[in-house]
Amino acid sequence: MPLIILCGIPSSGKTCRAKQIMQYFVERFSNENKTNSVSLINDESLGITKDSYKDTRIEEKKSRGTLISAVERLVSKDDLIIADGMNYIKGFRYQLYCIARAVGTPHCVVYCGIPVEVAREWNSKRGVNGYGATVFDELVSRFEEPDDRNRWDSPLFTVLYNDPAVPFEGIWNAVINNKPISPNLSTVSKPVSETNYLYEFEKTTQDIINEVLDAQKHNIGGGAVKIFRANQPISFYI
Repeated sequence: MPLIILCGIPSSGKTCRAKQIMQYFVERFSNENKTNSVSLINDESLGITKDSYKDTRIEEKKSRGTLISAVERLVSKDDLIIADGMNYIKGFRYQLYCIARAVGTPHCVVYCGIPVEVAREWNSKRGVNGYGATVFDELVSRFEEPDDRNRWDSPLFTVLYNDPAVPFEGIWNAVINNKPISPNLSTVSKPVSETNYLYEFEKTTQDIINEVLDAQKHNIGGGAVKIFRANQPISFYI
């Protein structure tokens, strides 16, 4: 069954929309006598606190790894997975897309759109349950809006904060009625060999690029960058 990826800035209504989508699919599966289950994965279910987003280099990276592991563990051709989170980095959404493709199951992205000031107001009303002002601003600045021209962001459904309902039928058609995507060498996990060496090379290269881009967002310039699997931080000179 498919993977539905939610994304948006903090306090954009993602969890509310995720629960609406979950309820719709549970009820429709039941009405059509389907035995498929629906799983909702989010920070709360994974025990990830908002404090994790204060340190993008360590704790937040661990949080993303926790979500990835949960999706890998649960995704299958029989069950529907809803990944409720900011998923604000396009490289991270690409990873989720690759997981779905490796299993041969469809996916789609649901983008919860909202003006920053409205989200800020909603966040402040949450009090201690909201994000700190600094963390909120940093997360907003790092958000990479999905683009349906990218295969990992397509099909894309945009749900505005004041929309009365989610396009349930469109999502159903996209992930249930569409033909599942076929795995290819760029997504199927195999031991490194001559036949899939290019995939491993491209994936590692993309991971390094993501690390460098992430470091650029939080550093004025200079300094070493800790690259995944590298024993020592690496300095880049231009």
